Amino acid sequence: MSILITGAAGFFGSHLLPLLLETTDRQLVCLDNFNDSYAPERKWANLAPFENQARVHIFAGDIRDVQLLKHIFERHQVTQVVHLAAHAGVRRSVDEPLEYADNNVNGTITLLEQCRHQPLSRVVIVSSSTVYGKQARVPFSEDAPLGTPASPYGATKRATELLAQTYHELHGVPAVCVRPFSAIGPRLRPDLGMSIFAKTMLSGEQLPLFGDGSIRRDFTHVHDICQGIVAALTAENVLGECINLGHDQPWTIRELIALLEKELGCRAKINHLPGNPADLPATCADLTKARRLLKYEPRIDLAQAVREFAVWFRQEGAFTPAAPAPTIPLRLHRGSEEVRRRAA
Repeated sequence: MSILITGAAGFFGSHLLPLLLETTDRQLVCLDNFNDSYAPERKWANLAPFENQARVHIFAGDIRDVQLLKHIFERHQVTQVVHLAAHAGVRRSVDEPLEYADNNVNGTITLLEQCRHQPLSRVVIVSSSTVYGKQARVPFSEDAPLGTPASPYGATKRATELLAQTYHELHGVPAVCVRPFSAIGPRLRPDLGMSIFAKTMLSGEQLPLFGDGSIRRDFTHVHDICQGIVAALTAENVLGECINLGHDQPWTIRELIALLEKELGCRAKINHLPGNPADLPATCADLTKARRLLKYEPRIDLAQAVREFAVWFRQEGAFTPAAPAPTIPLRLHRGSEEVRRRAA
């Protein structure tokens, strides 16, 4: 029996895999298409620590590949799924909505179609706090009106939730959706705000700040969110639910920049830009449901999260050339065969 993790080479996956290795005895099947949304070499590097783990199986492929999914489910006796794979990023989705819809919506429904034909015990759909629109009341409660998502990305994530709930109702797919809030920590994607801030600050360039910095975000350490995802794999009375995973103590962007200045030891040169209509003015998770159903409790505060990020960024972030694709043997999918070769 095994757990399939889609999008396993990304930011969340790189933190979820060691946690699953620690908390379960199951085989872990990792699927990622290693696309160029940011440097694929970074994604390969995220999986490098697991090269010698006998319980980890790595497939390079797309969740829209029906035959690949069928092969994985049958070959590895998948009984649980964590669905992380998605085109991410609010601002980019405004420019590339069709790409986001194809990957996030079509990819999810392709996966759910495979799931409904399998004897699964749990499917965790990792959604996003961007499903809450500007009309949503803060703090965001899962069972209150959501409003309209402010970006195509948020709309596609809401669509994946509705698909999961529909497949649960129609076909009995044991799905639960979790909504992460503004995850931060080591190995953060280079296109996210804190990575961009750190890069410009250390290089002495101007830091692009949309609006006046008063936007508030429920910054949450990625490890806390991954703890919630793991809990959702086995928790009772969660099927068909959507559950927030945040910290419920939002900080302004100005406060985040101040913490980065302290931890990086340099001053930010602010370049004030007009506010972006795709940005919500505030995000804050109501964790009542998560605490009740998942026994979820965030442990890592923002100051520690920024400190860990800053240490990692100085060592392995923007100023370290991207590592080449690994020369380690990885199990990769080729047609209907699983073969071993050196990644090229």
